[in-house]
Amino acid sequence: MRTCPVCSCRFPNFYPLGRTYLEAAHRLNVHYSMEDYETLNVGQYSCPECAASDRDRLYALFAMHMLNNPDGTLLRILDIAPAPVLSKFLRSLPNARYRSADLFSPMADDKVDIMDMNIYADESFDFIVCSHVLEHVRDDARAMSELHRVLAKGGAAILMVPVLLSATETLEDPDEENVDERWARFGQDDHVRMYAKHDFISRLETAGFQIDALGTQAFGDGVFKQHGITEQSVLYIGRKC
Repeated sequence: MRTCPVCSCRFPNFYPLGRTYLEAAHRLNVHYSMEDYETLNVGQYSCPECAASDRDRLYALFAMHMLNNPDGTLLRILDIAPAPVLSKFLRSLPNARYRSADLFSPMADDKVDIMDMNIYADESFDFIVCSHVLEHVRDDARAMSELHRVLAKGGAAILMVPVLLSATETLEDPDEENVDERWARFGQDDHVRMYAKHDFISRLETAGFQIDALGTQAFGDGVFKQHGITEQSVLYIGRKC
């Protein structure tokens, strides 16, 4: 049986990835396979009960078991471009003071451009979630620098993007407006880059983060399989020393 750590429900299997991505990849004859993505379970993608994706489940496992938050300590959380199911989960963490931020969503607590988060003071948050955002923004270096600025010393940030393991270099073009070209080159119609693994880590380190790349060994034998996460998945945690 599989277990969803976000809603605690158990199932024989999770739902597969929706056909939109697979059909677009087939129609455009893209140069990569969906299995080339580092953290994506095409066959066991979403929870039948709460719809948490495989990456949502990975983040929940980290927050539940590996986040350094001693009892009684206030945990100041910033959730960038929040996913509803994960947002609910993060709000439920012990001693959490949760804020969500998004440039467009009316559901977010704060309207914020990740490239200029001037409404937040330096070191305002102990835990940041920035998942699948940086591939959308024009200047990811500015965004990474801002994330580092608002993270408190000793804090942790989940910093995740679609990483294409077959890519030898990051492809990017913020000025590309053709939808099919964006699908073919960057994996989605509103993406402006496709990251290579080594380059993504290098950019985060340039912004000042110390990066922990947490794979299956960090979480323990069988944990990924039980929660519908592929063995090649990696969680990138940025720390500020």
